[in-house]
Amino acid sequence: MELEAKRKIDLGTLSDALERGMMQQAAGLIEDLNPAEIALLIESLPPAKRNIVWNLVSEEDDAEVLADLNDEVRTRLMEGMDTAKLLNATEGMELDDLADVVADLPESITQQVIRSLNQRDRERLEAVLSYPEDSAGGLMNPDTITVRPNVTLEVVLRYLRALGKLPDSTYSLFVVDRNDKYMGKLHISRIVTHHPQQLVRDAMDSDAQTFTAELPAADVAREFQNLDLVSAPVVDESGRLLGQISIDDVVDVIREQADHDILSMAGLDEEEDVFAPVIVSAWRRAIWLGVNLATAFVAAAVVGMFQETLAKVIVLAVLMPVVASMGGIAGTQTLTLMIRGMALGRVENSNARWLLTKEVAVGVLNGCAWAVIVFLITVIFFAEWNVGLVIGAAVAINLVIAAFAGVIVPMVLQRLKIDPALAGGVVLTTVTDVVGFITFLGLGTLFLT
Repeated sequence: MELEAKRKIDLGTLSDALERGMMQQAAGLIEDLNPAEIALLIESLPPAKRNIVWNLVSEEDDAEVLADLNDEVRTRLMEGMDTAKLLNATEGMELDDLADVVADLPESITQQVIRSLNQRDRERLEAVLSYPEDSAGGLMNPDTITVRPNVTLEVVLRYLRALGKLPDSTYSLFVVDRNDKYMGKLHISRIVTHHPQQLVRDAMDSDAQTFTAELPAADVAREFQNLDLVSAPVVDESGRLLGQISIDDVVDVIREQADHDILSMAGLDEEEDVFAPVIVSAWRRAIWLGVNLATAFVAAAVVGMFQETLAKVIVLAVLMPVVASMGGIAGTQTLTLMIRGMALGRVENSNARWLLTKEVAVGVLNGCAWAVIVFLITVIFFAEWNVGLVIGAAVAINLVIAAFAGVIVPMVLQRLKIDPALAGGVVLTTVTDVVGFITFLGLGTLFLT
């Protein structure tokens, strides 16, 4: 809470200083922040103020601030930067961060950045860029420290001292053979605490978790979480060491997944900039508004099939939203649990049938309970026991179908390579609306007209 309050004060004070044109005060505020805090403040400002703040950031912090920014915000900032400032900002970046930034640069500047690297770093950067961004290979930092298994810990310690500086987030060294094939992980703590004459092969952890370069980043994050990993090596198909993934990289993946799950429910992209231009934001949201409109017309067409029934029994039109709403809520509950379970790797084909049975059973119990409640409310307020029976039955049926759809829809979408978090809500709402209206109005037609 204290950190959140401090950020609000910083943002408010900075905005006020910018409004008053007090650039010296604004520069002083920015200087007191670390790069991650500066990036967060920039993301919290409208576009015009972002450019002003960016120009006040010290050159030594440029690289880290750029690396911490949201992709869309970073891209917009870089569009307004000249080539010299861009090259200077990327000069001190870690290779994994540089790979993320290079993807957003114009091709001509990308080539200049690559040419500015030494041969070793150029090859490593090109290796990272050759993998998809959302894979272990795209996530890894190729800058690692390797040692051979047949040297002593004393030799390793002298080697580290000779290097003078270790890559950021170096928690372990990696043991490789003459062909760079991964053999194990040597924790820095063991170098310090074990006997200096002990061989690396005897001190290393040969059972440490490894990841292949093609493994999806979501799976990497899940394994880090399940195994409480701090760092892990990335290898190719032949077992040759390519780089390492550290916990700070995984935290970014977890945050992006959380953003994705929340924003996808509304048809938005996790990289959506809350301060993006009006036209850009309107266009992005219009796409899914159009999809929703199409599905709404499907439900409306179903209602149109029962115009005569609605004309004869007006109370059905009054109560109709109740059935759809109950089904929508019940289905969304199941859908949310399913999407979360699938994201965490807990839902597989092997347990899908059990989950389906369980959720349908929950739907039956809730359906029966709420059918009785809806029946009683209808009788009390409308004095129509026959209408109460119809809506009670419709609610019970719709809750069961909603539970069934909440399990089946995300699994079918995943099988079709469609993101369940993005499309699941739209499909589910259509199902529960259509089933609810058909059931309620169909039963009304049979028993009330």
